[in-house]
Amino acid sequence: MKKLLVVLVILVVVVAGLSFGKNMIAKIAVERGVEMITGLQLRMAGLNIGILKTLVNIDGLVLYNPKGFEDRVMVDMPNIYVDYDLPAILKGKVHLYNMKINLREFIVVKNKDGKLNIDSLKVVQAQKEGKKPQEKDKGKAPQMQIDNLELKIGKVIYKDYSAGGKPSVREFNVNINEKYTNIKDPYSLVSIIVVRALMNTAIASLTNFDLGGLSNTVTGTLSNATRLAADTAGKATRIVGETSKAVTETAGKIINLPFGGKRE
Repeated sequence: MKKLLVVLVILVVVVAGLSFGKNMIAKIAVERGVEMITGLQLRMAGLNIGILKTLVNIDGLVLYNPKGFEDRVMVDMPNIYVDYDLPAILKGKVHLYNMKINLREFIVVKNKDGKLNIDSLKVVQAQKEGKKPQEKDKGKAPQMQIDNLELKIGKVIYKDYSAGGKPSVREFNVNINEKYTNIKDPYSLVSIIVVRALMNTAIASLTNFDLGGLSNTVTGTLSNATRLAADTAGKATRIVGETSKAVTETAGKIINLPFGGKRE
């Protein structure tokens, strides 16, 4: 009996050690991957990979601003959930069956020199140069496929330090809860988040940010999105047309003055 107990204890310790080591490696990999795709530093509080199931929970994600900005944080995401395709991962392709992103705050900052923090994102830089982000990161970014993405965005904040002294601050409670399908690469994911965060705010017109141009890079994905109802039944309403209309109106203002698991 004592030997059996010893063996069980050793097995528990080994499994716990393997799980901890796997989580640490994955945490570093995710942080480095996001930095490569966005051009910005990301840190997370914790990451937990299921041992028997292909599920990942990531907590306390923060995407930081580059140097030269008074505020340190650009994006605050309390939680991301992922159900991934293990065989595809082992072959070097990131295939996610389901991904759920809970984005609490997206903070757009214009610093004292008149520069926008979101202009430092690789997808924005590429759009301004008339290129695809993949062209800049050719051979670096992993292949990626997201079958289903559920995106929640709570609040968007705009801070303007360009006049000197304390910033002028505007807050927009966008309360987005939508589902997207068939996302082909990580840059499209970043573009969707930026476009949807800013679309129902006045930030693009206030900053002359080319929201319409960025939206054009993911038009098909945006037009096929569905809004997820707030109730527990989870009923969805198609929002085709709403996206293009909002972007067109915003762009017009700018021109006159931007892992296997169960499938659903």
